Amino acid sequence: MSQFEYPRPQLVRSQWQSLNGSWDFAFDDERRYRLPTDPIAWTHRITVPFAPESQASGIGDQGFHTVCWYRRQFAMQGRGARTMLHFGAIDYRAKVWVNNVLVGEHEGGHTPIALDVTNALAPGDTQVITVQVEDEPGDLAKPRGKQDWLLHPHSIWYPRTTGIWQTVWVEQLPATYIKTLRWTPIFDGFEIGCEVLAGGDVHSNLAVEVKLWHGERLLADDEYLLVGMEANRKIALSDPGIDDSRNELLWSPERPTLLAAEVILRAGGQVVDTVRSYTAMRQVAISRDRFMLNGRPYHLRLVLDQGYWLESHLTPPSDEALRKDVELAKAMGFNGVRKHQKIEDPRYLYWADRLGLLVWEEMPSAYAFSPRSMTRLLKEWTEAIERDYSHPCLIVWVPFNESWGVPNLTSMQAHRNAVEALYHTTRMLDATRPVIGNDGWEASATDILGIHDYDADPEKIRVRYEVSDPVRTLFDQRRPGGRILTLDGFPHRGQPIVLTEFGGIAYDPRQPEHHTWGYSRANTAAAFHDHYRALLKVVNEAQMFSGFCYTQFADTFQETNGLLNADRTPKIPLEQISAATRNVPL
Repeated sequence: MSQFEYPRPQLVRSQWQSLNGSWDFAFDDERRYRLPTDPIAWTHRITVPFAPESQASGIGDQGFHTVCWYRRQFAMQGRGARTMLHFGAIDYRAKVWVNNVLVGEHEGGHTPIALDVTNALAPGDTQVITVQVEDEPGDLAKPRGKQDWLLHPHSIWYPRTTGIWQTVWVEQLPATYIKTLRWTPIFDGFEIGCEVLAGGDVHSNLAVEVKLWHGERLLADDEYLLVGMEANRKIALSDPGIDDSRNELLWSPERPTLLAAEVILRAGGQVVDTVRSYTAMRQVAISRDRFMLNGRPYHLRLVLDQGYWLESHLTPPSDEALRKDVELAKAMGFNGVRKHQKIEDPRYLYWADRLGLLVWEEMPSAYAFSPRSMTRLLKEWTEAIERDYSHPCLIVWVPFNESWGVPNLTSMQAHRNAVEALYHTTRMLDATRPVIGNDGWEASATDILGIHDYDADPEKIRVRYEVSDPVRTLFDQRRPGGRILTLDGFPHRGQPIVLTEFGGIAYDPRQPEHHTWGYSRANTAAAFHDHYRALLKVVNEAQMFSGFCYTQFADTFQETNGLLNADRTPKIPLEQISAATRNVPL
């Protein structure tokens, strides 16, 4: 992706430099090398940030590789008091050297790495970064999402991702700087919570100025003293008390109003750091059996999005591709996406914020239960929540999907404890958003009951979910997917019910011999449209549901049940998809 697309869109500085592009690369399956000073045979050139399994990397090797090395020499453009080296994500365990000095290690394949490399810099402009990555292909006890553990992709699993797969960049910082910035909309008081944490050299006389704008109108210009390098304040916005005027400041998919922000850090009255950001005024909540947006019931029309591309796999081919995905979801009549088994690139969340698309964030699963696997998952999940907390588009957290990684929820207390622990930890880290403890079935601690049901017959779906006594008929007697919907001791307490996976109609005119699969199949465009429209009519009209999530946004490798082909071209006209999604005449 171009260096002009800032990788961290809610904390933007002017002095930064992209390190994406051509790097030296080597596989080290025999673990011959331990240090960057070893005689590493650099056998490849790789295009970062694309994983070596992808064609976009220039390598396209989908074999099993346990260790690989990267090296890049670059000319640093300017130098601040401190220099930070950032990796958007490296899968899975990484060691990083700068000029042969070890500057840090990180475990976890989906969350960012930030390293202060100031003391490792060489005197001149030219610097050398070396990265060692360990990624055991068959390790089922690490969070891996949809990455296949078999050599070739099968069923609903796809090619692996090894090594660097999000943007690498370096930024120059002052001696004391804004380390983290966190926004919390407080709907009931019409306030914006602002938390600023300073990093670097400790000062006793630090202050932060926060400015907010709605368009050209300045809404707030406040200054706060930092106590112990931290400020945590509420910014009161003027509430006119009239719905139409107040609604001009509210964020929603229909009106994605963002508030521009500037945060200025001063030490002893002198400006030492300035960042640009944004936030929004919006509220998500649960009221009995309804999902609420900005104090009103809101019907969720979501599409499941795996976030893969054929040539570049988990890494978007460009920033424009991320924007296009958001635009396509909206053009197909959806007001949100469930990002499935992926912590998506922050640039996607930026476009969802800006263009107006709700996002459910889901933790990539491990598939073997152990204390170690749950510790790994908890660490990454905590980092993901911290990274994405301030995005207004993000409305629901999902730590587990379909009991993956906790397969014995009905019989093993430790598995139930894991789900409940992640649910309550998530609620502790973010009390402003609903949490689905385990999406699909076997629910325990949860704010929304998600059901997965791939029955292809619209009439059977209608009968199943048009019941007069859902507690007895649905939760006690019927088992979509062959699983109980709620665990013993956790009866349905009136939470909203969302059909979070259904459909999955495969239609692939490009491969008429059906070397692909889905949950059902259509053989013509007309049959595909008719089947989709019939399913969506039933689901839209089911009074039990507060919303739905259709499977899926686009074809993903062998799984051809997307509304779009893998290259994002629509299988039927977008207008037909949109009308069916919204259950309105074309």
